Amino acid sequence: MAENGLQAEGILKLENERVRVMEWRFVPGAATGWHVHEYDYVVVPMVTGRLRIVDSEGGETISELEAGEPYARKAGVAHDVINANDFDFAFIEVELKG
Repeated sequence: MAENGLQAEGILKLENERVRVMEWRFVPGAATGWHVHEYDYVVVPMVTGRLRIVDSEGGETISELEAGEPYARKAGVAHDVINANDFDFAFIEVELKG
């Protein structure tokens, strides 16, 4: 959770034996909380903006995301994701179960 206590909202959109699809919504400063991805995944931003990523060593990076432009990551990614914008941010996350 972010230092300001704001929690991102994860909404389960679809789940079956092959995929889990979540919609993540963040007010400014909201965070997913520390987590480790157990599956490979694809993220599709619904808004153009910036996310602050805190990695397992405490390092921080800013990711510049563009609405509709997907990216993919492998299982095992460990991080906290924080909305670094002064507006609401959202993305769709598709986890590939197999």
